[in-house]
Amino acid sequence: MKNELVVKTIGTSLVDAKPEYKTMLANIDEKMPAIQHASSNFYKSHSQFMSVTLDVTAITPIRSIKHTLAEIDRTKSALQEAHIRMQKKAVKLKKKQRKLEKCTEDLDREMIEIEIFELQTHAANAQNSVQAAVRKMNFFVNQYESLLKHLGIDEITEEMYEKEENRYHIMTAMKQALISARPRNGCIDEGNQIYMFDLGISGAQAQAEVLAYLNFENELIKSGKAPTHEHTMQWLEACADKFADDPKKFTERRGFTILDNQSLTNTPKLTVAAE
Repeated sequence: MKNELVVKTIGTSLVDAKPEYKTMLANIDEKMPAIQHASSNFYKSHSQFMSVTLDVTAITPIRSIKHTLAEIDRTKSALQEAHIRMQKKAVKLKKKQRKLEKCTEDLDREMIEIEIFELQTHAANAQNSVQAAVRKMNFFVNQYESLLKHLGIDEITEEMYEKEENRYHIMTAMKQALISARPRNGCIDEGNQIYMFDLGISGAQAQAEVLAYLNFENELIKSGKAPTHEHTMQWLEACADKFADDPKKFTERRGFTILDNQSLTNTPKLTVAAE
């Protein structure tokens, strides 16, 4: 349908074109169905690989669930809006078709036919986007279930989310500190030193941990072995254990309570708005 709307309509518009254009359009018309079928695989902004590596980058599982739920929420909202737009365009198309049936003036009929063609083209394009969004939403729904299975639980509570934040921020701060130190002769940059301070972590101790880890990697390389991503993850987990009490101590020093159970929802499952 979309192929016919585009190619055949263009063919009728190019009445004064050279003969070779008719050959080109015939070739396009013949090949386009297969091309459209192949293109249907790519009517989405990101691949599944990018979604779970470069889009949802949270370093801890419950944070990953939060980001996954946010992606589901965003996609659901986009689908709802697209569905409403498609319904409106469908009604507009019916109204145009009824108007065309009653129209007797030639030029007015031509204009209505063009408007109908435009609405049909928009509907065909919207269909591709909606189908891609459905696939994306289904993917993240399955990822949500996969994350729950990975944790060995059936649901996430707000309390679980709040408690994991401590570990998430320590690991994220140390990850960023390590990355910033690599091109700076082992020195953590100012921004991540501020991050450490706000978490109640000693900047000097964090610096010592980073230097020790970089030295560990260098020793591995000298011995003919290769540092791995898993080595880094194990180090980050160890840092999360080492500095686990520091954020609580710093918040209490300032007069805050780091977790207020009275302010947590009684609803068992966590609902996360799009970020």
